[in-house]
Amino acid sequence: MIRRNLLAFAGLLAAVPAFAQAPLSAAARAELAPTGTLRAAINFGNTVLVQRGPTENDPRGVSPALARALAARLGVPLTIVPFDAAGRVTEANRASGGTAWDIAFLAVDPVRGEGMAFTAPYVVIEGIYAVPATSAIRSNEDVDRAGVRIAVGRGSAYDLFLTRAIRNATLVRTDTSERAITEFAAGGMDVIAGVGQPIREFAATRPDMRVLPGRFMVIEQAMAVPRGRDAALAALRDFVEEAKASGFVARALAESNQPDAAVAPLAR
Repeated sequence: MIRRNLLAFAGLLAAVPAFAQAPLSAAARAELAPTGTLRAAINFGNTVLVQRGPTENDPRGVSPALARALAARLGVPLTIVPFDAAGRVTEANRASGGTAWDIAFLAVDPVRGEGMAFTAPYVVIEGIYAVPATSAIRSNEDVDRAGVRIAVGRGSAYDLFLTRAIRNATLVRTDTSERAITEFAAGGMDVIAGVGQPIREFAATRPDMRVLPGRFMVIEQAMAVPRGRDAALAALRDFVEEAKASGFVARALAESNQPDAAVAPLAR
């Protein structure tokens, strides 16, 4: 559900570093900001992409940086539409008929693609597993066994992926990815699945927890628009490629201290 107190911070746009961008058509401008404000759906549950800033109205990270840069390019105010889970971004889009937000920052997935359209990814991150330190599970291949309970955040990229991939183990879904970690830490779960960096950081504080080697998936983080906004999608695709090529994405990742995330390859 969308939090009612939308976070507007148009005053920050002047500080956004510029990078060369293709001109935006009138149609793209109208579709990207139909209300005169760019409304960007941000999942605060993914701390690789967004971190809360010194004040509530000042989020940091690569996704807010891209949102600010796009709003500056459009010359319109930016309003952050905050969510605590990626699945809720998708749910809001579906429930509103595509009017809850104008752009979103989500992992690419065919299920999500039913109601929205994606750019190429701007960042790639890992999906990994962790287990109790005493677990007999030693590899990713050991996870998909009968009786194994895997904690996941409902509607997350790894939930959607594992729903298709897991055949024998059981997925136990929680409202948010943060809640999945809490449930795992409390006991009763055999495996936690999630984004690499926060799982590793949490495991580093827990001697009773062990991260499995390698990854079970690559998560491609992209920008999205509600389906039917074709001019906006074409403009966003160019915007993302220019942001990667210019070094903007790499700088935003470095400034937000995200060494485990990588800039996605150029799509063209």
